[in-house]
Amino acid sequence: MKHFLGAALFLFSIALAHPVPATQIRTSAGTYYQIDPLELKAQLANKDFFLVNVHIPYEGEIVGTDALIAFDTISSAKNLPSNKKTEIVIYCRSGRMSQIAAMRLVKMGYSNLRELKGGFNAWVAQGGKLIQRQR
Repeated sequence: MKHFLGAALFLFSIALAHPVPATQIRTSAGTYYQIDPLELKAQLANKDFFLVNVHIPYEGEIVGTDALIAFDTISSAKNLPSNKKTEIVIYCRSGRMSQIAAMRLVKMGYSNLRELKGGFNAWVAQGGKLIQRQR
């Protein structure tokens, strides 16, 4: 029994240390992917993507955020990458606003889009930190 519990704890710790692969989300306008906080953390170590907080009202952000764009104004945002193949990761507090923004971005032709599943609530639950931008 001790060996079984030890093996189970070892496998559980390995599972926590490795991000879950992105989940494909298909919409009528196209496809985007949901990532979990561990995958985002791994990507931030060698950041080569555009990170956007779409939550309103402002309640903080993940370090490395490139832009704050309200989810309901994303269709008219001027500070999105002009290259629609640029990898963009979006998030909000819980995931609801970022899912809406993801569908709008896909409809606009962005083809390399990721959305943080569970938003920054999930990020914080996994040990991530939020910062407050000076306003």
